[in-house]
Amino acid sequence: MDLSPLWLSLRVASLATLLSTVLGTLLGFLLAEGRWRGRSLVESLVTLPLILPPTVLGFYLLVTLGRQSPVGAWIERVTGVPLVFTWQAAVVAATVPALPYVVRTARAAFEAVDPSIREAASIDGARALPRLLLILLPLARRGITAGVTLAFARALGEFGATLMVAGNIPGSTRTMPIAIYDAVQAGSYDLAGVLVAILTAVAVVVLLLAGRLGAQV
Repeated sequence: MDLSPLWLSLRVASLATLLSTVLGTLLGFLLAEGRWRGRSLVESLVTLPLILPPTVLGFYLLVTLGRQSPVGAWIERVTGVPLVFTWQAAVVAATVPALPYVVRTARAAFEAVDPSIREAASIDGARALPRLLLILLPLARRGITAGVTLAFARALGEFGATLMVAGNIPGSTRTMPIAIYDAVQAGSYDLAGVLVAILTAVAVVVLLLAGRLGAQV
């Protein structure tokens, strides 16, 4: 049995989670830092991937990153290859729907920190980045860990946007969810069942490990 889709899914989900963690933590921090112009718009845009169908997200990404778009043309000019229909495109497709989980949990975790601690840090003149890294992150780590876990699980199961942006190229962009879809379409239900069981087992192991890690930090 070809397990390359599993290894690709794990690589894609790991990189997508890393990107979601960095971007989501920063956005969660900014959203928790009080009122500022455009805050509601940013919050709405971040939440959209939770509401929109995966095919809609895939279409937006395809239009944004395609070879005819300014962003896609710039990426191709810099790297020498187009981004769409590559495993890197699968990472982007997995990052977008995973990001809101980190943003929302990080924001809630930051807002749950004792206001007196945040005010004391501001009064002492701590700048935003040191305040985030040295004070708020250690206090909000459990909530952020929960968001990161959900982001990994979401990235691991990403299907619709990945299929539209990265395609279904064996050995290159065929992730585990796409391999399961192919098996069902081909009538290979036994193979599909095995792939589903493997993906479910991996997800359960990750959730258990994350739960233990969250209890220790």
